[in-house]
Amino acid sequence: MAATDDRAGKRPNSVWLTERPPLKRKAEQPAGLDLDKIVAATVRLLDAEGLSKFSMRRLAAELGVTAMSVYWYVDTKDDLLELAVDAVAGEMTLPDESDADADWRDQLRTLAVGYRDMLLGHSWAARLLGEFLNIGPHSTAFSNATQRVMRRTGLPADRMTGALASLFHFVYGFSTIRATHEARCRAVGMSLDDYFERVVAALSDRPEFAEMLEPSTRADHLRRGHSAVEMLDRDFAFALDLQIAGIEAMRDRPGN
Repeated sequence: MAATDDRAGKRPNSVWLTERPPLKRKAEQPAGLDLDKIVAATVRLLDAEGLSKFSMRRLAAELGVTAMSVYWYVDTKDDLLELAVDAVAGEMTLPDESDADADWRDQLRTLAVGYRDMLLGHSWAARLLGEFLNIGPHSTAFSNATQRVMRRTGLPADRMTGALASLFHFVYGFSTIRATHEARCRAVGMSLDDYFERVVAALSDRPEFAEMLEPSTRADHLRRGHSAVEMLDRDFAFALDLQIAGIEAMRDRPGN
């Protein structure tokens, strides 16, 4: 039973808003198959082959069952993808909120780094986050944690949504671009370092790109032999510090 469309003023589509009748086992159903195993196999396939190659038939083959056996547990492919994106949301680390004296800055860093790591570990998730409501239990737990931590910053209530958007849209954009580059490199058997070196080599003798390349070619990581991944991690950490400093500055701004 699929959720109804909101274009007619009804509730929006989401597997989490769909009321399915309890499953009744049939004799022809494969033994040992359940929804958790189906979702886990979905995540593995998406990680290995990407969203464009995913299909219910490919999933069924991976599980060693028929496609109809999978549909016994989910109504549509979209429902399964929505379950998968919430499953990987469960990998994001939530801060320990039991310590009332914990620094909210550190807690925001924990949330931001967890979000980044999830997006880098599952490059297909970024697109799905923009397609679904993200109201599964893991996504909701993460969202609630971000709001509780943001309330501890001291920002006025009417500024918190903007602060959350600024922080996590930054993480989303940074991580999605990096994940895309890494996926393309893997597809051709190339490391990020090789890719970076080839780009610099191809553009270094072109004067129109000199100013654009200067920050990268003069960076400390090159002089010290650091990798491209280390450079990206360093840039992310600094950019995250800027985001947090901005929250502090706006909180302390006169008349805020």
